[in-house]
Amino acid sequence: MSEFFITYPWAETLVALGGLCLSAFVANFVVKAILLRVLDRIVEKTAFGRDEELKRHGVVARLANIVPALVISSGILAVPGLPESAITIVRNVAIAFIILTLALAANAALSVVDTLYHRRAEARIRPIKGYIQVSKLAIYILAAVLIIATLLDRSPLILLSGVGAMAAVLILVFQDTLLSLVASMQIASSNMVRVGDWIEMPNLDANGDVVEIALYTVKVRNFDKTITTVPIRKLISEPMKNYRGMQESGGRRIKRALFIDQNTIHFVTAEEHRRLSSIGLLADYLPKKEKEIAEWNSRLGERANYPANTRRVTNIGTFRAYVETYLRQHPGVHPGMTLLVRQMDPTPNGLPLEIYCFANTTVWAAYEQIQSDIFDHLYAILPEFGLQTFQNPSGNDFGKLTDIAAAKLALRELRSPEQTPALKSLAT
Repeated sequence: MSEFFITYPWAETLVALGGLCLSAFVANFVVKAILLRVLDRIVEKTAFGRDEELKRHGVVARLANIVPALVISSGILAVPGLPESAITIVRNVAIAFIILTLALAANAALSVVDTLYHRRAEARIRPIKGYIQVSKLAIYILAAVLIIATLLDRSPLILLSGVGAMAAVLILVFQDTLLSLVASMQIASSNMVRVGDWIEMPNLDANGDVVEIALYTVKVRNFDKTITTVPIRKLISEPMKNYRGMQESGGRRIKRALFIDQNTIHFVTAEEHRRLSSIGLLADYLPKKEKEIAEWNSRLGERANYPANTRRVTNIGTFRAYVETYLRQHPGVHPGMTLLVRQMDPTPNGLPLEIYCFANTTVWAAYEQIQSDIFDHLYAILPEFGLQTFQNPSGNDFGKLTDIAAAKLALRELRSPEQTPALKSLAT
């Protein structure tokens, strides 16, 4: 065999390379298939090992990739017959891969630290996400410098000495590219925008789903099926609303007001009380309210003889209680989210009675259907409480006034026939 290798030296080189590759493969298999599984079983017995959010970062799995690279970088020196340049290239590539793997592992470790810190109570007061992002950026820059220096087989100090001189030129020539690159890194690291998110940017006329995120631009398909191309750096510098949180929550907010004519607000009369008591949704509210008011009025003594001193049920308060009960029993309203029926500050257009709740769906068409059904019912039931919505006078209202004036003139004409010519001239 030795004579064969002496006769054919390239065969010895191929056998040694095959043995090196096999050694790297075996080392990779032993580390990942055996050691990592054993380590995972040990870690799973701890609180961190059962935490899926921490396990997905894969710090140990990334570090395991270093082993085959170490075998290759150290074993390539033992391969006979290889030129010095080939050995240098293979070693440098292996070392560059090790540096990249270490950087990714350090990045994953910082993500674990960020995840654990955000579970602490003080994380909302003293967030460290900005520091984590700066640390990641520094690691990536340092890793990039070391990788380039390793591949070029030069000292990193030589590479760093020219960075300062080139920085100004690069900033001027590639200003848009650098800004877009930084914005892309910020968006990716903060998970600000993803493909499929519904975003809204009124300043750029964008309101729809993100269909593509590139280095320079983000494409948004608006709901009218047009495409808006937004410079990616604008997502950082311009106001932008992302509806992902709403979609993930499973509920969409309904926030709209009924404008009540304030002239129709009054205390509930006995007749109205009897009629409202027959409404099923008020079966619990009215007896409880009457008992509360009766107990309060009983403490007034003789002052209770004057109605202004007493508490009484109002039609607006009864309607507000009805609306709240109606919403809590509505099948389209999310039961686990905020539900309010509140009075806002009076306006010249009436008293706003705001409905604040969440639909139990985020689908646009279904959401609009639920919202419309709710307000259809509320507008229709409003007169049952002696209330009316406010509406500015329209042409029909002025037409009714004209008809009333004409009727009064006709009545006067019947009562005073002698004034008929004057009335006719006035009417014309």
